[in-house]
Amino acid sequence: MPRNLGSEAESTPTTTATRESVPVPAERPRRAGTFSSLKVRNYRLFFSGQVISNIGTWMQRIAQDWLVFTLSGNDPVALGIAVGLQFTPILFLSLWAGVLADRADKRKLLLGLQIVAGSQALVLGVLDITGVVEMWHVFVLCFVLGCVAAMEVPTRQSFVAEMVGREQVANAVALNSTIFNMARIVGPAIAGFVIVWVGTGWLFLANAVSTLAVLAGLLLMNPDKLFRGPRVERAKGQLREGLSYVRRRADLMTVMVLVFFVSTFGITFFTSLAIVAANVFGTEADGYGLLSTLLAVGTFTGALMSARRGSRGRPRVRVLLLSALALGLLEVATGYMPTYLAFGIALIPLGYATITFLNTANALVQTAVSPQMRGRVMGLYVLVLVGGNPIGAPMTGWLAEAFGGRSPFVIGGAVSALAALVCAVILVRRGGVSLPRRRFPGLRVLDRRA
Repeated sequence: MPRNLGSEAESTPTTTATRESVPVPAERPRRAGTFSSLKVRNYRLFFSGQVISNIGTWMQRIAQDWLVFTLSGNDPVALGIAVGLQFTPILFLSLWAGVLADRADKRKLLLGLQIVAGSQALVLGVLDITGVVEMWHVFVLCFVLGCVAAMEVPTRQSFVAEMVGREQVANAVALNSTIFNMARIVGPAIAGFVIVWVGTGWLFLANAVSTLAVLAGLLLMNPDKLFRGPRVERAKGQLREGLSYVRRRADLMTVMVLVFFVSTFGITFFTSLAIVAANVFGTEADGYGLLSTLLAVGTFTGALMSARRGSRGRPRVRVLLLSALALGLLEVATGYMPTYLAFGIALIPLGYATITFLNTANALVQTAVSPQMRGRVMGLYVLVLVGGNPIGAPMTGWLAEAFGGRSPFVIGGAVSALAALVCAVILVRRGGVSLPRRRFPGLRVLDRRA
């Protein structure tokens, strides 16, 4: 019978990992409180650096989009190319990044990647301020940033467990999400004022400076208090080994499939919100901005609640399935909202369900795998999470054009809800979850097995 998501992960062949015992650091946080992971000094240093760096990252995203528009004469195709150059490397490099993360010292690898990311922002800023920047400069630097992100995301995701230990992974993942959503509100707001005041170039330089906070946090960490697993030695076939590991685990396969369908068809808000704001409710940029803010309020609140839930124990399969189902149903309901105000208010619970689903999926994967496989599994997770963007983005535009601006919400939500139900049935049949009748006579309720 397949193992549950919370069970101990299978051991990997001794050809790729040594049998050395895993040292147990002395610093373990007490499982209590929304911010319990911050009691670990190493994670506290990382968290502080990420607060500053994420704001800088969002400022650069806004500045970069505006710079592309300025250089291209407001050509949306040029913007699409710039965005594509940042996401395409993830499709080709994330799996290999996972292999590298399992082999290398993740802390040192992140240090090197942050230096490259900071240098990219510095070069773009200098080119912009000196007035010599051209479109091909931006495209090349976008591709460089995409390559860095493809390597950095799986490494950073798998490094979370090394900082706080398995018991606090769910809490730390949720706190990371809180940072991201807070920065998504603060960063663009700052960027808008700065662009009007002094232009885009200084925002790139500010982002370059913000990477110093991450570097400082990584350098100040105590490596002896990291929760490291056995070292994975270099060997042939490690990428295939990671894929086979996931394929053998029905629990992990189910999560990966669910994440792919929900992220590809359901979580298309960045594209569909703009379409609804302009084509359905006839608002300008300010109307779109307000909808984005309301969605961010929901995701920020959901991240805080996920952090609180994560401090009480390991993530639950039931939360994953119910949040995916709620996301789908709420998205359908939001798509049918008759007025702009009602639509905006409905985005708050939708954002809450969305971030609950994403945080739970991330934490489940991290706590279900063996330490020496975590990098490779997280590389695959990142691939299925963002790999559907080339499908989802064009599909959203086509649906809006063919069936109206509301259709991406209605159809995407229906697909997400259906995927959640199908995955629930699969897990029930394979023993991943049980449906006890004794609690509610006549009604089956999903419950995770102990």
